[in-house]
Amino acid sequence: MNLIEATEDEPGRREKRKLEVRNRIQIAAYSLFQANGIKETSIEQICSEADVARRTFYSYYPDKQVLLSELGRNRAFSNAREMIRSIMSEHGTATHRLSAIIDFIESNLAQYTEIDRKLILVMPASIEGDHSMRAVSDRVQHHLSVVFREGIANGDLADRFSPSILSEMVMGTLNNIMVSWALNPQFPIFKKLEEARDLFNAMLAIDSN
Repeated sequence: MNLIEATEDEPGRREKRKLEVRNRIQIAAYSLFQANGIKETSIEQICSEADVARRTFYSYYPDKQVLLSELGRNRAFSNAREMIRSIMSEHGTATHRLSAIIDFIESNLAQYTEIDRKLILVMPASIEGDHSMRAVSDRVQHHLSVVFREGIANGDLADRFSPSILSEMVMGTLNNIMVSWALNPQFPIFKKLEEARDLFNAMLAIDSN
């Protein structure tokens, strides 16, 4: 699954070719991980399944861990750019937009497998040194800040906190919930997401007194 894809502009022919090869490697790896397990799948098997040379694999991924990191990011954030655009156009208030984001997360979670959980678990350990993952995280936070800034300007959110601290709070809460679930498959993630929804609504509500 990208809360915002890394490539905003239409890629050229060469970039399209590179994306096609990268996607082929990822699809092959994900299929093998599902069938055999992550630890049991070798780079040689991935290359064979993707029909690429080992040298080609290493031109995209220096090691298997980097591939796992990118797969985890993609599974967690797929269709995010389209989701943000849809939410911004279809929902008028910040609270409704934030609630729609939680709906999107829950919809994705309902489709996740055990391999997805393990891939997402890789993300926190890799994000500090992964510039592409940091770019995705920064972009998500930027879009959340826009949601809160517009909500405050339109008068449908309380102005007790800045848009930047609100976006950090929301991202931190949702990330912690996801990591807790990745660490423990018995973690009641849907219940916690609903609690988070109620928490956000309470924090963002305009004081009527």
